[in-house]
Amino acid sequence: MQIIPSSMLPERDQDALRVFLEGCRESARAKQHFQIASISLAVKHIAPLAVLGSIYEPNELHFYIERAADEEALAGAEAVAEATFSGVDRFAQAQAFADEIMDNTIVVGDLNEPFTGPHFFTAFTFNDTVPEGSAFAPATIFLPRWQVSRVKGKYGAVANIRIDPDADLDQLVARVWGAYQKFSIFDYSSTPVEPAPAVKPTTVQRSELAPDVYSRAVTEALQDIANGAYEKIVLARGIKLQASEPWQPLHALNCLRERFAGCFTFSFGGGDGRSFIGATPERLLRIRNGQLLTEAIAGSAPRGETAVEDAKFARDLLDSDKDLHEHACVRDSILRRLKAVGVHGHADSAPRLLPLANVQHLQTAIEAEVGDDVHLLNILQEMHPTPAVGGTPREEAMPRIRELEQLDRGLYSGVIGWFNHLNEGEMIVGIRSALIEGTTAKLYAGAGIVEGSDPERETRETELKLRALLDALIA
Repeated sequence: MQIIPSSMLPERDQDALRVFLEGCRESARAKQHFQIASISLAVKHIAPLAVLGSIYEPNELHFYIERAADEEALAGAEAVAEATFSGVDRFAQAQAFADEIMDNTIVVGDLNEPFTGPHFFTAFTFNDTVPEGSAFAPATIFLPRWQVSRVKGKYGAVANIRIDPDADLDQLVARVWGAYQKFSIFDYSSTPVEPAPAVKPTTVQRSELAPDVYSRAVTEALQDIANGAYEKIVLARGIKLQASEPWQPLHALNCLRERFAGCFTFSFGGGDGRSFIGATPERLLRIRNGQLLTEAIAGSAPRGETAVEDAKFARDLLDSDKDLHEHACVRDSILRRLKAVGVHGHADSAPRLLPLANVQHLQTAIEAEVGDDVHLLNILQEMHPTPAVGGTPREEAMPRIRELEQLDRGLYSGVIGWFNHLNEGEMIVGIRSALIEGTTAKLYAGAGIVEGSDPERETRETELKLRALLDALIA
């Protein structure tokens, strides 16, 4: 990747832009390969979800992630470069694709602010292969045409432009200058606000994706565990909501971000009218400035109606042998997987409570230092899926999941996130989620099955987890 210092283009006018783009075109001609011109701009204010809503096109790829408690939000759309992959080497293929794009990228602008420069947005399904007709490929990666961000009172916009050897400079200058002016002071009022009645459908029919399967699957899994086949397995169930009017996924997303400030609110659009949205409590990994942060989240309990009831549920969770065992499986597996790629993690000595709006979990933070020789996607390939969404031992549990569930999980319990050229990134686990397509919504939730699990209790736990999306869509 080539970085052009801002001092070489001190003036921010159309003439300076033409000089920069002309240089990019000369590089494209010399290399006989298109170049990506990436222009970063610090702006006074911008709201990523509002911008996404203003420019949203169902047939374009899009990405959105926000954790309100961290005061961070990032959105991007309209792929300037994209690819899909399948198979056990899908993470390596995604990295190779990103490396090739970076080798042909020229960057300029305000690069000292967070989330500036080119970022790749990714989605990896739970399994490395998917059935024909599945909503998403096993791996999707794209570089957006535009990207906007908010980090603790600082705001940024990035434009990525493909420059071919025969590019029309006049057309490019006009397009980029127009985008520059638009994102410098974004006009939210130019987009009409939808009337409230269109936000949620008036009639919704609910059905199970795999009727009469879940309780029986838990019973069979408990028998497998008793026979020593594996120690833990996570089983999911799904429900289908058929609505009278098309769902508005970004409205549901806004409801989720307002209610679950401690979770990662996310949306990944596949470019075909399908959106995978959710509010997940689970960060798979984050790397910033060479520091990796991940966490084990496993073991669940309801929230109480009163402070006393809530405290009782919390204490029972902390004292539950079943939940502590389930949690330890996840924590120990993460530490082993990190060690396998040469990363030595340090975990808190005991789990703490992670209280959310409708459920509370056991959580253990894990930190590590990461050198330049280990790419984020190398770590991701080793860690995914953790026992929090798969099972342990992984090799024994994974083949049984699809047999028992009779579901195509797709992106549910998969990985959604971003990374950049600095080997920084954030990857989250796609749970507490829904696949939205027109008038159809498919919601998913799972529970960890270990010795001592009870089919009725696990079904109640999945219903509790489904509640977050149900409330956002229809309550």
